[in-house]
Amino acid sequence: MAEPVPGTPPSLRLPEDHLDSWKEIAAYLKRDVTTVQRWEKREGMPVHRHQHDRIGSVYAFSSELDAWMQSRRLSLEEEEKERRAETPVDEDEESDRGPTGTPRARRWSKKSWLVLAATFGIFLIVASVGYIRLSGSRNPPRQPRGRLMLAVLPFQNLTGDPGQEYFSDGMTEEMITQLSNLDPQHLGVIARTSVMHYKNGQAPLDQIGRELGASYVLEGSVRRDSDKVRITAQLVQMKDQSHLWSRTYDRELSHLLALQGEIAHQIADEIQFTLGDHTSSGPVHASASSPVKYEAYDLYLRGQYFWNKRTVEGFQQAIAYFQQAIAKDPSYARAFAGLADSYALLGSYSLAPQLDFMQKARAAALRALELDEKLPEAHTALALIVQNYDWDWQTAEKEYRRAIELNPNYVTAHHWYAEHLTYRGRFDEAFAESERARQLDPLSLIIAADNGAILYYSRQYDRAIEKWNAVLAMDPAFSRAHLVRYAYVEKGRIADALAEVENYHPVDDTPWRWSSLAYIYGRSGQRAQALRALRKLEQINRRQPMDSAAILWAHVGIGDKDQAFVWLEKAYTEHSNTLITLKVEPGYDSLRSDPRFQDVMRRVGLEQ
Repeated sequence: MAEPVPGTPPSLRLPEDHLDSWKEIAAYLKRDVTTVQRWEKREGMPVHRHQHDRIGSVYAFSSELDAWMQSRRLSLEEEEKERRAETPVDEDEESDRGPTGTPRARRWSKKSWLVLAATFGIFLIVASVGYIRLSGSRNPPRQPRGRLMLAVLPFQNLTGDPGQEYFSDGMTEEMITQLSNLDPQHLGVIARTSVMHYKNGQAPLDQIGRELGASYVLEGSVRRDSDKVRITAQLVQMKDQSHLWSRTYDRELSHLLALQGEIAHQIADEIQFTLGDHTSSGPVHASASSPVKYEAYDLYLRGQYFWNKRTVEGFQQAIAYFQQAIAKDPSYARAFAGLADSYALLGSYSLAPQLDFMQKARAAALRALELDEKLPEAHTALALIVQNYDWDWQTAEKEYRRAIELNPNYVTAHHWYAEHLTYRGRFDEAFAESERARQLDPLSLIIAADNGAILYYSRQYDRAIEKWNAVLAMDPAFSRAHLVRYAYVEKGRIADALAEVENYHPVDDTPWRWSSLAYIYGRSGQRAQALRALRKLEQINRRQPMDSAAILWAHVGIGDKDQAFVWLEKAYTEHSNTLITLKVEPGYDSLRSDPRFQDVMRRVGLEQ
């Protein structure tokens, strides 16, 4: 028998076409009751009411609902055609697509994502001059065709206890991670660093959407008691500021891991259904819940909170919390990955010899991979270790690419892989990877500063100076951007280089202050001042051994080649991670023709 069409009198409807309650309508559409009620009110979804006073007594016909969905699809497709007719297609757009892996939850239809991307687009960034210079472009982050961006704003801490900030920040980061893993080929999620710029701020949502290039924004709050948690979340569509979805959850803390997965899937379903595609997202594969696992997870969140401070003290506190998390749950792979990252970066930030940290970092990374081979954080941590300490460039590249394959939304993998390509002199690839990182984290100062480093190492000194100064305009204490002093040296702007050192280290007695002064004075021919700075550096080294690369750098600037090679060998023996820049650092150009330099280059795997 033919299926009835809209307009068929109720008496002629097939019984199986009749849906007799909000619950049946929601089940047919594979949505919840609140959502279908909203669609009926806001979008004219065909729902009928019985002629009596009983509240909520409604019915609908599946054939009418199907026809309504089809009309919405056609409307969206017409908008897509109009947009394409008005907007020229960039033939190089597809080349911006990064490596992709198999989605963990499901693969959303490509057609649906293309329609959504066309419907909601990406807005031009309207930001400050500093942000324009930081991004290097007056356009918002450009995404591959068919891919849209979601921003998870910092969850508000409504507990009333500032000591619980780690928990609300952790919820933000966990939601980013959960959503990033759903379908990274089609859904990009803005990274933590960029969204944290809006914590405790008053910026309106439309401004945030423009600055981040986001089509959707998720915002929420957390209230935590001794053993309970209340989480509220709402999904906002940037196109018209409409609230597509809103929920409040009251759960026991031990069920938090499962709740995060549930929220992520409900958000993903809501975005998908906006397209007119009401297929189910499939079951939520929640993490196992138990008091012990929650305690380990809570300690992990504390560790991540301090790791994100990117200071020596922060790394030390992070290590303590990650170790406590592992003690609670020895099978917790992410805690091992966090421990590996902390040890790997602690050496660089503290200027202590690498051997003190790298063996612990390696053990933690390998254990994380034993527990979960599909954990991108673990692959990225191992890549950094074998790159900086072993100088095993092939393995490092393989691990970076594996991390990106597992999660193309993992911004740290793109960021560190861009650095890796830079050190090997593959600048075109490095710029492309750096841009992918920027798309995922458009307000990140470290990504912008490291983009400046790529410009410096590729001898584009004016652009490097502009990029680094843009970062310093936003944060004058941002250490990585103070490498601008060496770009000044290469441009012969010695006064600017010296002023930069004095402004950043006005009263410091740190090794790199004196190393920088010795190098700059030496490069400018002011030998007496250079030797004075070198003596100060040697005094510090006698009190507390430091990375030999600091003294190497001073001798390079002064022009004492024999002593430079003595300290270069010491740095090699210590496995100093500074040697990863040997191939591209302009400061070493005076040594490149010497066979001794070529020999060290060969030993660290960076032959010319």
